[in-house]
Amino acid sequence: MYRPTSITGWVITVLVLAFCVHIFVWVDARSHSVSDTFYGVFPYVVPTVTAWYVLAMRLSGHRE
Repeated sequence: MYRPTSITGWVITVLVLAFCVHIFVWVDARSHSVSDTFYGVFPYVVPTVTAWYVLAMRLSGHRE
């Protein structure tokens, strides 16, 4: 399991997680079913987590 090694990494991680939780709560409050929630969350969470992953891999110096 990887984890951030700098303060900047931790701040970005906390911001990404807070954003994802906020989007989930916001969408879930306005949805009528589980599928409504998944369809509403997907366009926000997936690109955010993907960008977070790419940023982490580029800045970590980790090469596979």
